[in-house]
Amino acid sequence: MGVASCADGMKYRAEIDGLRALAVFPVIFFHAGLEWFSGGFVGVDIFFVISGYLITTIIISEMAEGNFSIVNFYERRARRILPALFFVMAVCLPFAWLWLSPSDLIDFGQSLVAVSTFSSNILFWMESGGYFDTAAELKPLLHTWSLAVEEQYYVLFPIFLFLTWRLGIRWILILLSLVFFVSLVVAQWGAYNKPSATFFLLPTRGWELLVGVFAAFYLKYNTYLKSHTFNQVLSLLGFSMIVYSIVSFDDSTPFPSLYALIPTLGTGLLILSAVPKTFIHKLLSLKPIVGIGLVSYSAYLWHQPLLAFARHRLLGETSEALLIALCFAALGMAWFSWHFVEKPFRSTQIFKRKTVFALSFLSTLIFATMGWYLIHKSISTENNWSSDVRQHECLLQGDEEIVHAVSCFEAKDGVLLWGDSHAASLSIGLRELYAEETPFTQLTQSACPPILDIEVGLRKTCDQINRRILNEVEKSNYSKIILHAAWVHPHYPMSKEEFKQKMILTLRALQKLNGVQVFIIGNVPRWSWHPYQIGKFEEDYLTISQFQYYEDKTVFDVDEIMVGLQRDYDFEYFSVINSICTYSNEKRYCPLRLSNRYLYKDWGHLTRYGSDFVASFLAPVIN
Repeated sequence: MGVASCADGMKYRAEIDGLRALAVFPVIFFHAGLEWFSGGFVGVDIFFVISGYLITTIIISEMAEGNFSIVNFYERRARRILPALFFVMAVCLPFAWLWLSPSDLIDFGQSLVAVSTFSSNILFWMESGGYFDTAAELKPLLHTWSLAVEEQYYVLFPIFLFLTWRLGIRWILILLSLVFFVSLVVAQWGAYNKPSATFFLLPTRGWELLVGVFAAFYLKYNTYLKSHTFNQVLSLLGFSMIVYSIVSFDDSTPFPSLYALIPTLGTGLLILSAVPKTFIHKLLSLKPIVGIGLVSYSAYLWHQPLLAFARHRLLGETSEALLIALCFAALGMAWFSWHFVEKPFRSTQIFKRKTVFALSFLSTLIFATMGWYLIHKSISTENNWSSDVRQHECLLQGDEEIVHAVSCFEAKDGVLLWGDSHAASLSIGLRELYAEETPFTQLTQSACPPILDIEVGLRKTCDQINRRILNEVEKSNYSKIILHAAWVHPHYPMSKEEFKQKMILTLRALQKLNGVQVFIIGNVPRWSWHPYQIGKFEEDYLTISQFQYYEDKTVFDVDEIMVGLQRDYDFEYFSVINSICTYSNEKRYCPLRLSNRYLYKDWGHLTRYGSDFVASFLAPVIN
């Protein structure tokens, strides 16, 4: 990443560039999904240690000589980090505009703003379930979170040294040691209790940078270890610790907990002991490896956009061979941006200080403005996809009181629609089926299916809400109750048998209602990608097996269970999939759009047009 180089006035260490290569390859291959690099994310931790070491070496050397300048420091950082970063962001823009869905374009616009303000780590912490979340691999600028951590460190650390330098090295090291242990303890706790925040934020990453800081202080005021044998053993140990982390860790490893000590201390050992004549020094100093290290920052910048945009464009149908090819393509693009962007901007003869600062400020302003434009433009487009019923009081989005607050109409008779956000999106079409004199009531709660005894869900009060609705129904005179939801969902995981038993419990409760007709509507088709993207690149009719939101092994046949329950319980079941989809060559084809109008606003929620379309099939059943 954007760490210091020999151009910053340090004595050049070729093995450090080799260490950068050891860091960047695992990260790239990890993001490509290669199994042998399941712990490749530790490459970022290696970069953090290197950054802490190199930056500290520069600062304390200049402070010891009495010529440290904050302005000079930030000028070097701007020359090193910003040109290549802004170049990659500029190249990403047209592909984002052409290939991303409105919702993904909103995320991308937010990324542009966050990267421009050195806060992308905060953004990705706030907007996602975590770095290892499945959706994370689709974010073109996800990897910039680590740059934000370093940039925040660049702001704070020089100021800390400037203010404490007069206290002497001993007190500086004592204070830094306190920060190190507090940061590590919080990281260990947070990795198990607040994993996303712990992964992305500086306070729980600071100790990793400090590993490099301590190495810099040691080498500044001490010589390398004199024992060749000791250096040989320690450097081999450090190298082995890094390799072990890369091949043994995976996305289930709590991180950055005490586990992160293995790659970070391993990196620290290499910095201290991979001296000339050791085997690891010779290995890391090989010209091809050093060459990769020289372009590692640009390679790191390019790899994630290449992989993410390929996944978007091919709708996830990317082969391992293609992903590997893209990894090496990132190296080719890295050489280009290193040679034609990075190197020229490091030259004080080509670009003067004022020019660098002016271009940095102007580029930051431009990308932040573009980001805000994409956000507002895409929100407008996204809203056109949304059903009005999902925008107002008819659908609750949190753990709030549902009765009265959510009911679009206060009727106590007629038709009741009970379900989650999918029921809410279907409600528009359902209302059109009934004459104006037939009251229609909607009781819907986001991520809360109409199933009793839901133990785990996105809404903690889901079961309480459902039982409250049932109590209200018992006091009312509804003639028809319609249940609809995304019956299988990651927020409320259930086995096939659990689902069946909970539906039996719900049906038994409904059977106690005298003179009420119960209708249950099955799942609508689900898509692994936003319909807008699928519609751009594929035909109108697509196979569910190819574009299914859940993997087959995690989806049981809801239709089969419901049809079986009909034998013992009095309700009408309508299979949406069997009604609107067709079969050919053992594949199931479902309409994504008709007459160039989309039926879905996302992976499974219906648009207004889609709601009318599905309801038209329902009419003979529920009227």
